[in-house]
Amino acid sequence: MAHAPQDQIAPLLTPEGWELLASLGPYQEEKSFELNSALRKAGHSPELVSAVLTQSRLRTKAAAKFGEFARSMLFTQAGLEQATRLNVAARHAQRFAEAGVRHVADLGCGLAADSLALASMDINVTAVEMDETTAACATVNLIPFPNATVVHADATAVPLDGIDGVWLDPARRVTSTSGTKRIWDPEAFSPPLSFVEGLAASGLAVGVKMGPGMPHESVPAGCEAQWVSVAGDVTEVALWFNAVRRPGVRRAALVLGARGAAELTSGEDFGAGPAAPVGPVGGYLYEPDGAVIRAGLVADVALQLGGHLVDEHIAYVCAPELVDTPFARAYKVLDVMPYNVKALKAWVKAEGIGVLDIKKRGTAVTPEELRRQLLPGGKSAAGKNSGKKAGTKTATLVLTRIGEDRVAIVVEPVPGTAREETATARA
Repeated sequence: MAHAPQDQIAPLLTPEGWELLASLGPYQEEKSFELNSALRKAGHSPELVSAVLTQSRLRTKAAAKFGEFARSMLFTQAGLEQATRLNVAARHAQRFAEAGVRHVADLGCGLAADSLALASMDINVTAVEMDETTAACATVNLIPFPNATVVHADATAVPLDGIDGVWLDPARRVTSTSGTKRIWDPEAFSPPLSFVEGLAASGLAVGVKMGPGMPHESVPAGCEAQWVSVAGDVTEVALWFNAVRRPGVRRAALVLGARGAAELTSGEDFGAGPAAPVGPVGGYLYEPDGAVIRAGLVADVALQLGGHLVDEHIAYVCAPELVDTPFARAYKVLDVMPYNVKALKAWVKAEGIGVLDIKKRGTAVTPEELRRQLLPGGKSAAGKNSGKKAGTKTATLVLTRIGEDRVAIVVEPVPGTAREETATARA
């Protein structure tokens, strides 16, 4: 892995570097130039100042995934982008603990988020990382755990004697001086999916983290696939083999939110399972969580709600009653209109709307472009304000397709249900 200059951590691995890094408070972008100058005037080398400020910025960003632990960890940009959130890593570790696994090899450990969670459950961990800089970060991050060892080696070449469980988080990005780029082919991952399947074939308890966009046809037979969302953001699909696979579960959606954890599972293979009826828009519109959609469990949610799909190919559900569910965001349906820009403009003007949230599924309409067309206070194509007075009301539009017809559904979000994902603009 090629590293950008900001990923060089050697200056930090000195008493001076570590002490200076520990002395900094939370990173503030607007004060970084001033702090840079002050540290240089204090006699610190430009290389150290650059490394310390970069690491301070990464630590502040990492707090969203690692909480207070981030303040004593080391990060690389690419490693942080792929790192597992600590609350999700804890669930990975729990799988191995409940299966009675005593020693896990974390192959391609990255910054050691999963190793940290495993070690905290008194499981012995051998964390393997091929990239030297990342392995150094992992070593620092695992200092508090004597039952964890970092090995700088190729994950595919490490002997697994005495190992009864394997966790993998294959590298799905390549890094260069211009940034990081995502890889989509599972066989181009490092290590590739075929290597994971080979480990599972040996009988070891194996878990692997993959990108949430993994196609169903790429999911190996004989494993459990669990999609995970955190606060509405689908973060991964974990594939579980052998002792860490739950009996009778082929696919699952785990939803982690403010109200805790909720999970929907199915023993049916992809493309099988119950079929939901299709019906008109009315009552309450439900937008399933992304993990539910990825796991192919939309019909299951529709039946739980006593509802129906608005189109057999679109992941929107309608039901006559409001049902509290962690698996979908609920909206009260106020009106249904054909999708027509001129008619929508007239509706915006008549209703005095100045803030418009637009959601879409199954249509090529760009919400940002439509919003510029509909809001009277929006900017013109030349970038100038139209000069028209905007309204003050807030409204939510759901754009979708029902059969061959495009429709605009006026809805009202129901407070307290699953997290709403919208793009919002004010006139």
